[in-house]
Amino acid sequence: MTEMLLKYFRDKQQQVQSKKVYDTQCPYCSMQCKMQLIEQTVITRKKYTTIGKDNPTSHGRLCMKGMNAHQHALHKDRITQPLLKVNGEFTPITWDKALEIIKKNFSAIQLENGHDALAVYGSASITNEEAYLLGKFARVALQTKHIDYNGRLCMSAAASAASQTFGMDRGLTNSLSEIPNAECIILAGTNIAACQPTMLPYFEEAKENGAFIIVIDPRETDTAKMADLHLKIKPGTDAALANGLLKVIMEKGYTDERFIKERATGFEEVEEHISSLSLKEISELTGVSIRQIQRAATIFAEKKTGMIFTARGVEQQTDGSLAVRNLLNILISTGKVGKPSCGYGAITGQGNGQGAREHGQKADQLPGYRSIENEEHREQIARVWGIDKEQLPQKGVSAYEMIERMEKGEITGLFLMCSNPIVSNPNANFVKEALRKLKFFVAVDLFISETAKLADLVLPAASYLEDEGTMTNLEGRVTLREASYPVPGEAKRDWQIICEVAHALGKGEYFNFSSAEEIFNELRAASRGGAADYYGITYERIREEDGVLWPCPTSNHKGTERLFERTFAHPDGKAKMVAVPNSPLIPKEQPCERFPLYLTTGRVTSHYLTGVQTRKSAALAARNFESFMEIHPAAAQKFGIQDQELVEVTSKRGSIIVRCRWSAAIRQDTIFIPFHWADSQNVNRLVSEELDPHCKMPGFKVSTVNIRPLMALR
Repeated sequence: MTEMLLKYFRDKQQQVQSKKVYDTQCPYCSMQCKMQLIEQTVITRKKYTTIGKDNPTSHGRLCMKGMNAHQHALHKDRITQPLLKVNGEFTPITWDKALEIIKKNFSAIQLENGHDALAVYGSASITNEEAYLLGKFARVALQTKHIDYNGRLCMSAAASAASQTFGMDRGLTNSLSEIPNAECIILAGTNIAACQPTMLPYFEEAKENGAFIIVIDPRETDTAKMADLHLKIKPGTDAALANGLLKVIMEKGYTDERFIKERATGFEEVEEHISSLSLKEISELTGVSIRQIQRAATIFAEKKTGMIFTARGVEQQTDGSLAVRNLLNILISTGKVGKPSCGYGAITGQGNGQGAREHGQKADQLPGYRSIENEEHREQIARVWGIDKEQLPQKGVSAYEMIERMEKGEITGLFLMCSNPIVSNPNANFVKEALRKLKFFVAVDLFISETAKLADLVLPAASYLEDEGTMTNLEGRVTLREASYPVPGEAKRDWQIICEVAHALGKGEYFNFSSAEEIFNELRAASRGGAADYYGITYERIREEDGVLWPCPTSNHKGTERLFERTFAHPDGKAKMVAVPNSPLIPKEQPCERFPLYLTTGRVTSHYLTGVQTRKSAALAARNFESFMEIHPAAAQKFGIQDQELVEVTSKRGSIIVRCRWSAAIRQDTIFIPFHWADSQNVNRLVSEELDPHCKMPGFKVSTVNIRPLMALR
């Protein structure tokens, strides 16, 4: 009897409280912070807590997004079975039926319009395995040239600039651990405090060590408040400001002549171009005083060590790639690259923004950062994939250009994975109309996003808690996201969805994978010998070493912490400098009587990208439940707008309604609106469709607008 009572109370105690721990990593920014989800059951109710886990990148730190990420993954609105649109409404169907419908429609489109009538639109939030597989799916299963991804809107300018200058693009040329010993740091167009909070301590430590920090930004952000010198630049003039800094460096004799002679080409052309420019004109163009330009250039040049970091503020412009190249000219001119605490960092935005662009999602790339136009590269990948080189399609077009082809009727079918292009692309009204013209549209997602609403078929994906795979963080460290949380309902992992669709299309022999690790092993072979060489990296090594920095060509290679110590990645081993004009080839919009203000866009700490995930998190949505317009009080008074008043913001392309926030932290000729909201608050309705000719990055950061109080419209 006593034993029965004891057993009863033991069972009751277990029912009252049990605890499970799930290892994972944050799905949001490129720091890819390691964390654990703790699930506690008290009687029948489950409670969740997320805690940080020690790792080489963020050392156990988490920001508010990471701490609350589970809220979207466990949200009641998750899609848990395939949904077919019938008479305008989504109806649940079986996976077998969904695959049958995809086969029927994709086959009909290609029979009628050709292979390239189908397009694949990918994501920089999926794993390396899934990014690799999606590129293979487009080129082998669909045999289409039309594949690109949302990272085109995020990292293409920095990637293009680094590749053209150094011969290779990896987010950071150094590891994060070198930042605290840099004596001068330039942060150009990046608000780390809001966008990568767990990265900020590296810069705070550098400041404690005596580093001089220069921030280039039209707004006095939380990052700019940390700076010793804030250059409050006029939007869109970053390339010209870099010319001003170069002019001071060259004319004061601060160049590292030995480094330039031994390790760079193009310096003479840059020097000749710089000598023809006027510092006074650059000051007037940028809105930065001559004294500030001279001070910034002198301090950066005189310090023994220095690093330059860029993000979307510089890159999301129609001359973004050249603006970054000009900042790299400064590094090369002063010899501050390939040395301890000297180098460049492109602060990647999306969680796998680095890895997702290395292995085949971009229109012009094959795995390992190979070129699809290079015959030797094509042959290498065809061999790994077991196809003839001639079967590989040629180069496609960028993400926005694919949408333009949809509008023209050249692309009539779309396979969209984990992206929301209606909200993320420029000229958003146009994007919506283009997608409506598709004959058949499949979306893979966690939720019915603004874009998925237009799909004919929606397939349920797994969340970060449920989908194992590798990610590559902003410093080039390949990490492994463990994922043991059960997949809800009939949702599937992205790689499983890709494989099943390929099987339905009769290409199953090329997609016979039973785990993410199997896909990674094929990725390793495909990347071998490429610029982004992962061949020496295995799941076992990643677990043992807490991640490995690529390139890592062999199993006994320790990984590469610092790039370009002896040579750059161009065939001649030298970095390539280039002369950059003050004004871009494609003119940017300038304030006029009809549209008198600059508009620039960006992020807030509590939200991520188009908000599909973070707006499903109650803790995050409560912090910023609506969009807003930041404006200088003097400018607001000029337009008769009160603080906290609703405002209509209008450009040549459309209008939105947001709430006004007065702030003396922004230039008087500029307003700022975050891009995380959709529909009537989607700021990308206002943004021009003009693209950077070098990398096809849209010019998100420079548009011109007019504003007026909403009450004036009544």
